[in-house]
Amino acid sequence: MKKFESIHDVDVLSTWLAQAKEIKQDPYKWDTLGKNKTLLMIFFNSSLRTRLSTQKAALNLGMHVMVLDVNQGAWKLETEVGVVMDGDKPEHLLEAIPVMGAYCDIIAVRSFASLSSKTEDYSEKILHQFIQYAGKPVISMEAATLHPLQSFADMITVEQYKKTARPKVVLTWAPHPKALPQAVANSFAQWSVAMDYDVVITHPVGYELSEEFTAGARVTNNQEEAFKDADFIYAKNWSAFNDSHYGEVLSTDRSWCVDAPKMALTNAAYFMHCLPVRRNMIVSDEVIDSLKSLVIEEAANRVVSAQTVLLNMLK
Repeated sequence: MKKFESIHDVDVLSTWLAQAKEIKQDPYKWDTLGKNKTLLMIFFNSSLRTRLSTQKAALNLGMHVMVLDVNQGAWKLETEVGVVMDGDKPEHLLEAIPVMGAYCDIIAVRSFASLSSKTEDYSEKILHQFIQYAGKPVISMEAATLHPLQSFADMITVEQYKKTARPKVVLTWAPHPKALPQAVANSFAQWSVAMDYDVVITHPVGYELSEEFTAGARVTNNQEEAFKDADFIYAKNWSAFNDSHYGEVLSTDRSWCVDAPKMALTNAAYFMHCLPVRRNMIVSDEVIDSLKSLVIEEAANRVVSAQTVLLNMLK
């Protein structure tokens, strides 16, 4: 396995879920598999759960771990090809990437969307340069368009708590004061459809996502209609995807906040969110603090998802 950037890199999803269940039951079952192997984690953006969970997953497999924060612990890196480097960036990714690859066995990269150019973001320029030039397997710890480690953890969580074979899973947009990428929403939709859940996506007009990732899901602009009889509610904000407003905040309508009256429309649904979450904007205190909230369990399953990916790369 040479890369992990989307669900398309998973050979047999049922096998991965079975492995995740084994890891959850016994995290140290393969604690010598990574002996004398090194994971290099590279962060172009900040992180809490991704950093800690991926590092813990590697340690559970007996790996050494190195962490590089590009913005604080390295030269400023040029990412554009063919430029005259007469500015404040003294090193190019084309040299930095193979050098990093020489120091490790697996590279994990986190690089968000800039939200300034849809073409650039959706080309996954930085992640794909690592895949092309590292000479080592590469894991996406969230890129411009997808967050596969989060979505795999989400699927592990749904499988753990579902009460029907094909639960109704609702991805709902919720307000946020800042423009956020579509990566988590894209990825959650893609993985949920692949799991053959009954997937519904609800958002205000103007927040349509790419059909590349949402094909197979039902889409509605009526949030209350979407919530009816749902088994899982997954809240997430994202900025506009369409060409004319890409990366923009089109609405901060507080009525889209997931609150107790909306959850009462569901089939006693569980609440999910990738964290960090804006309380009383994305979700009310009453909902996130309830017994039906799975946000902490989701976060714990980030170790399981990362460890499953590393396990398959090491094997």
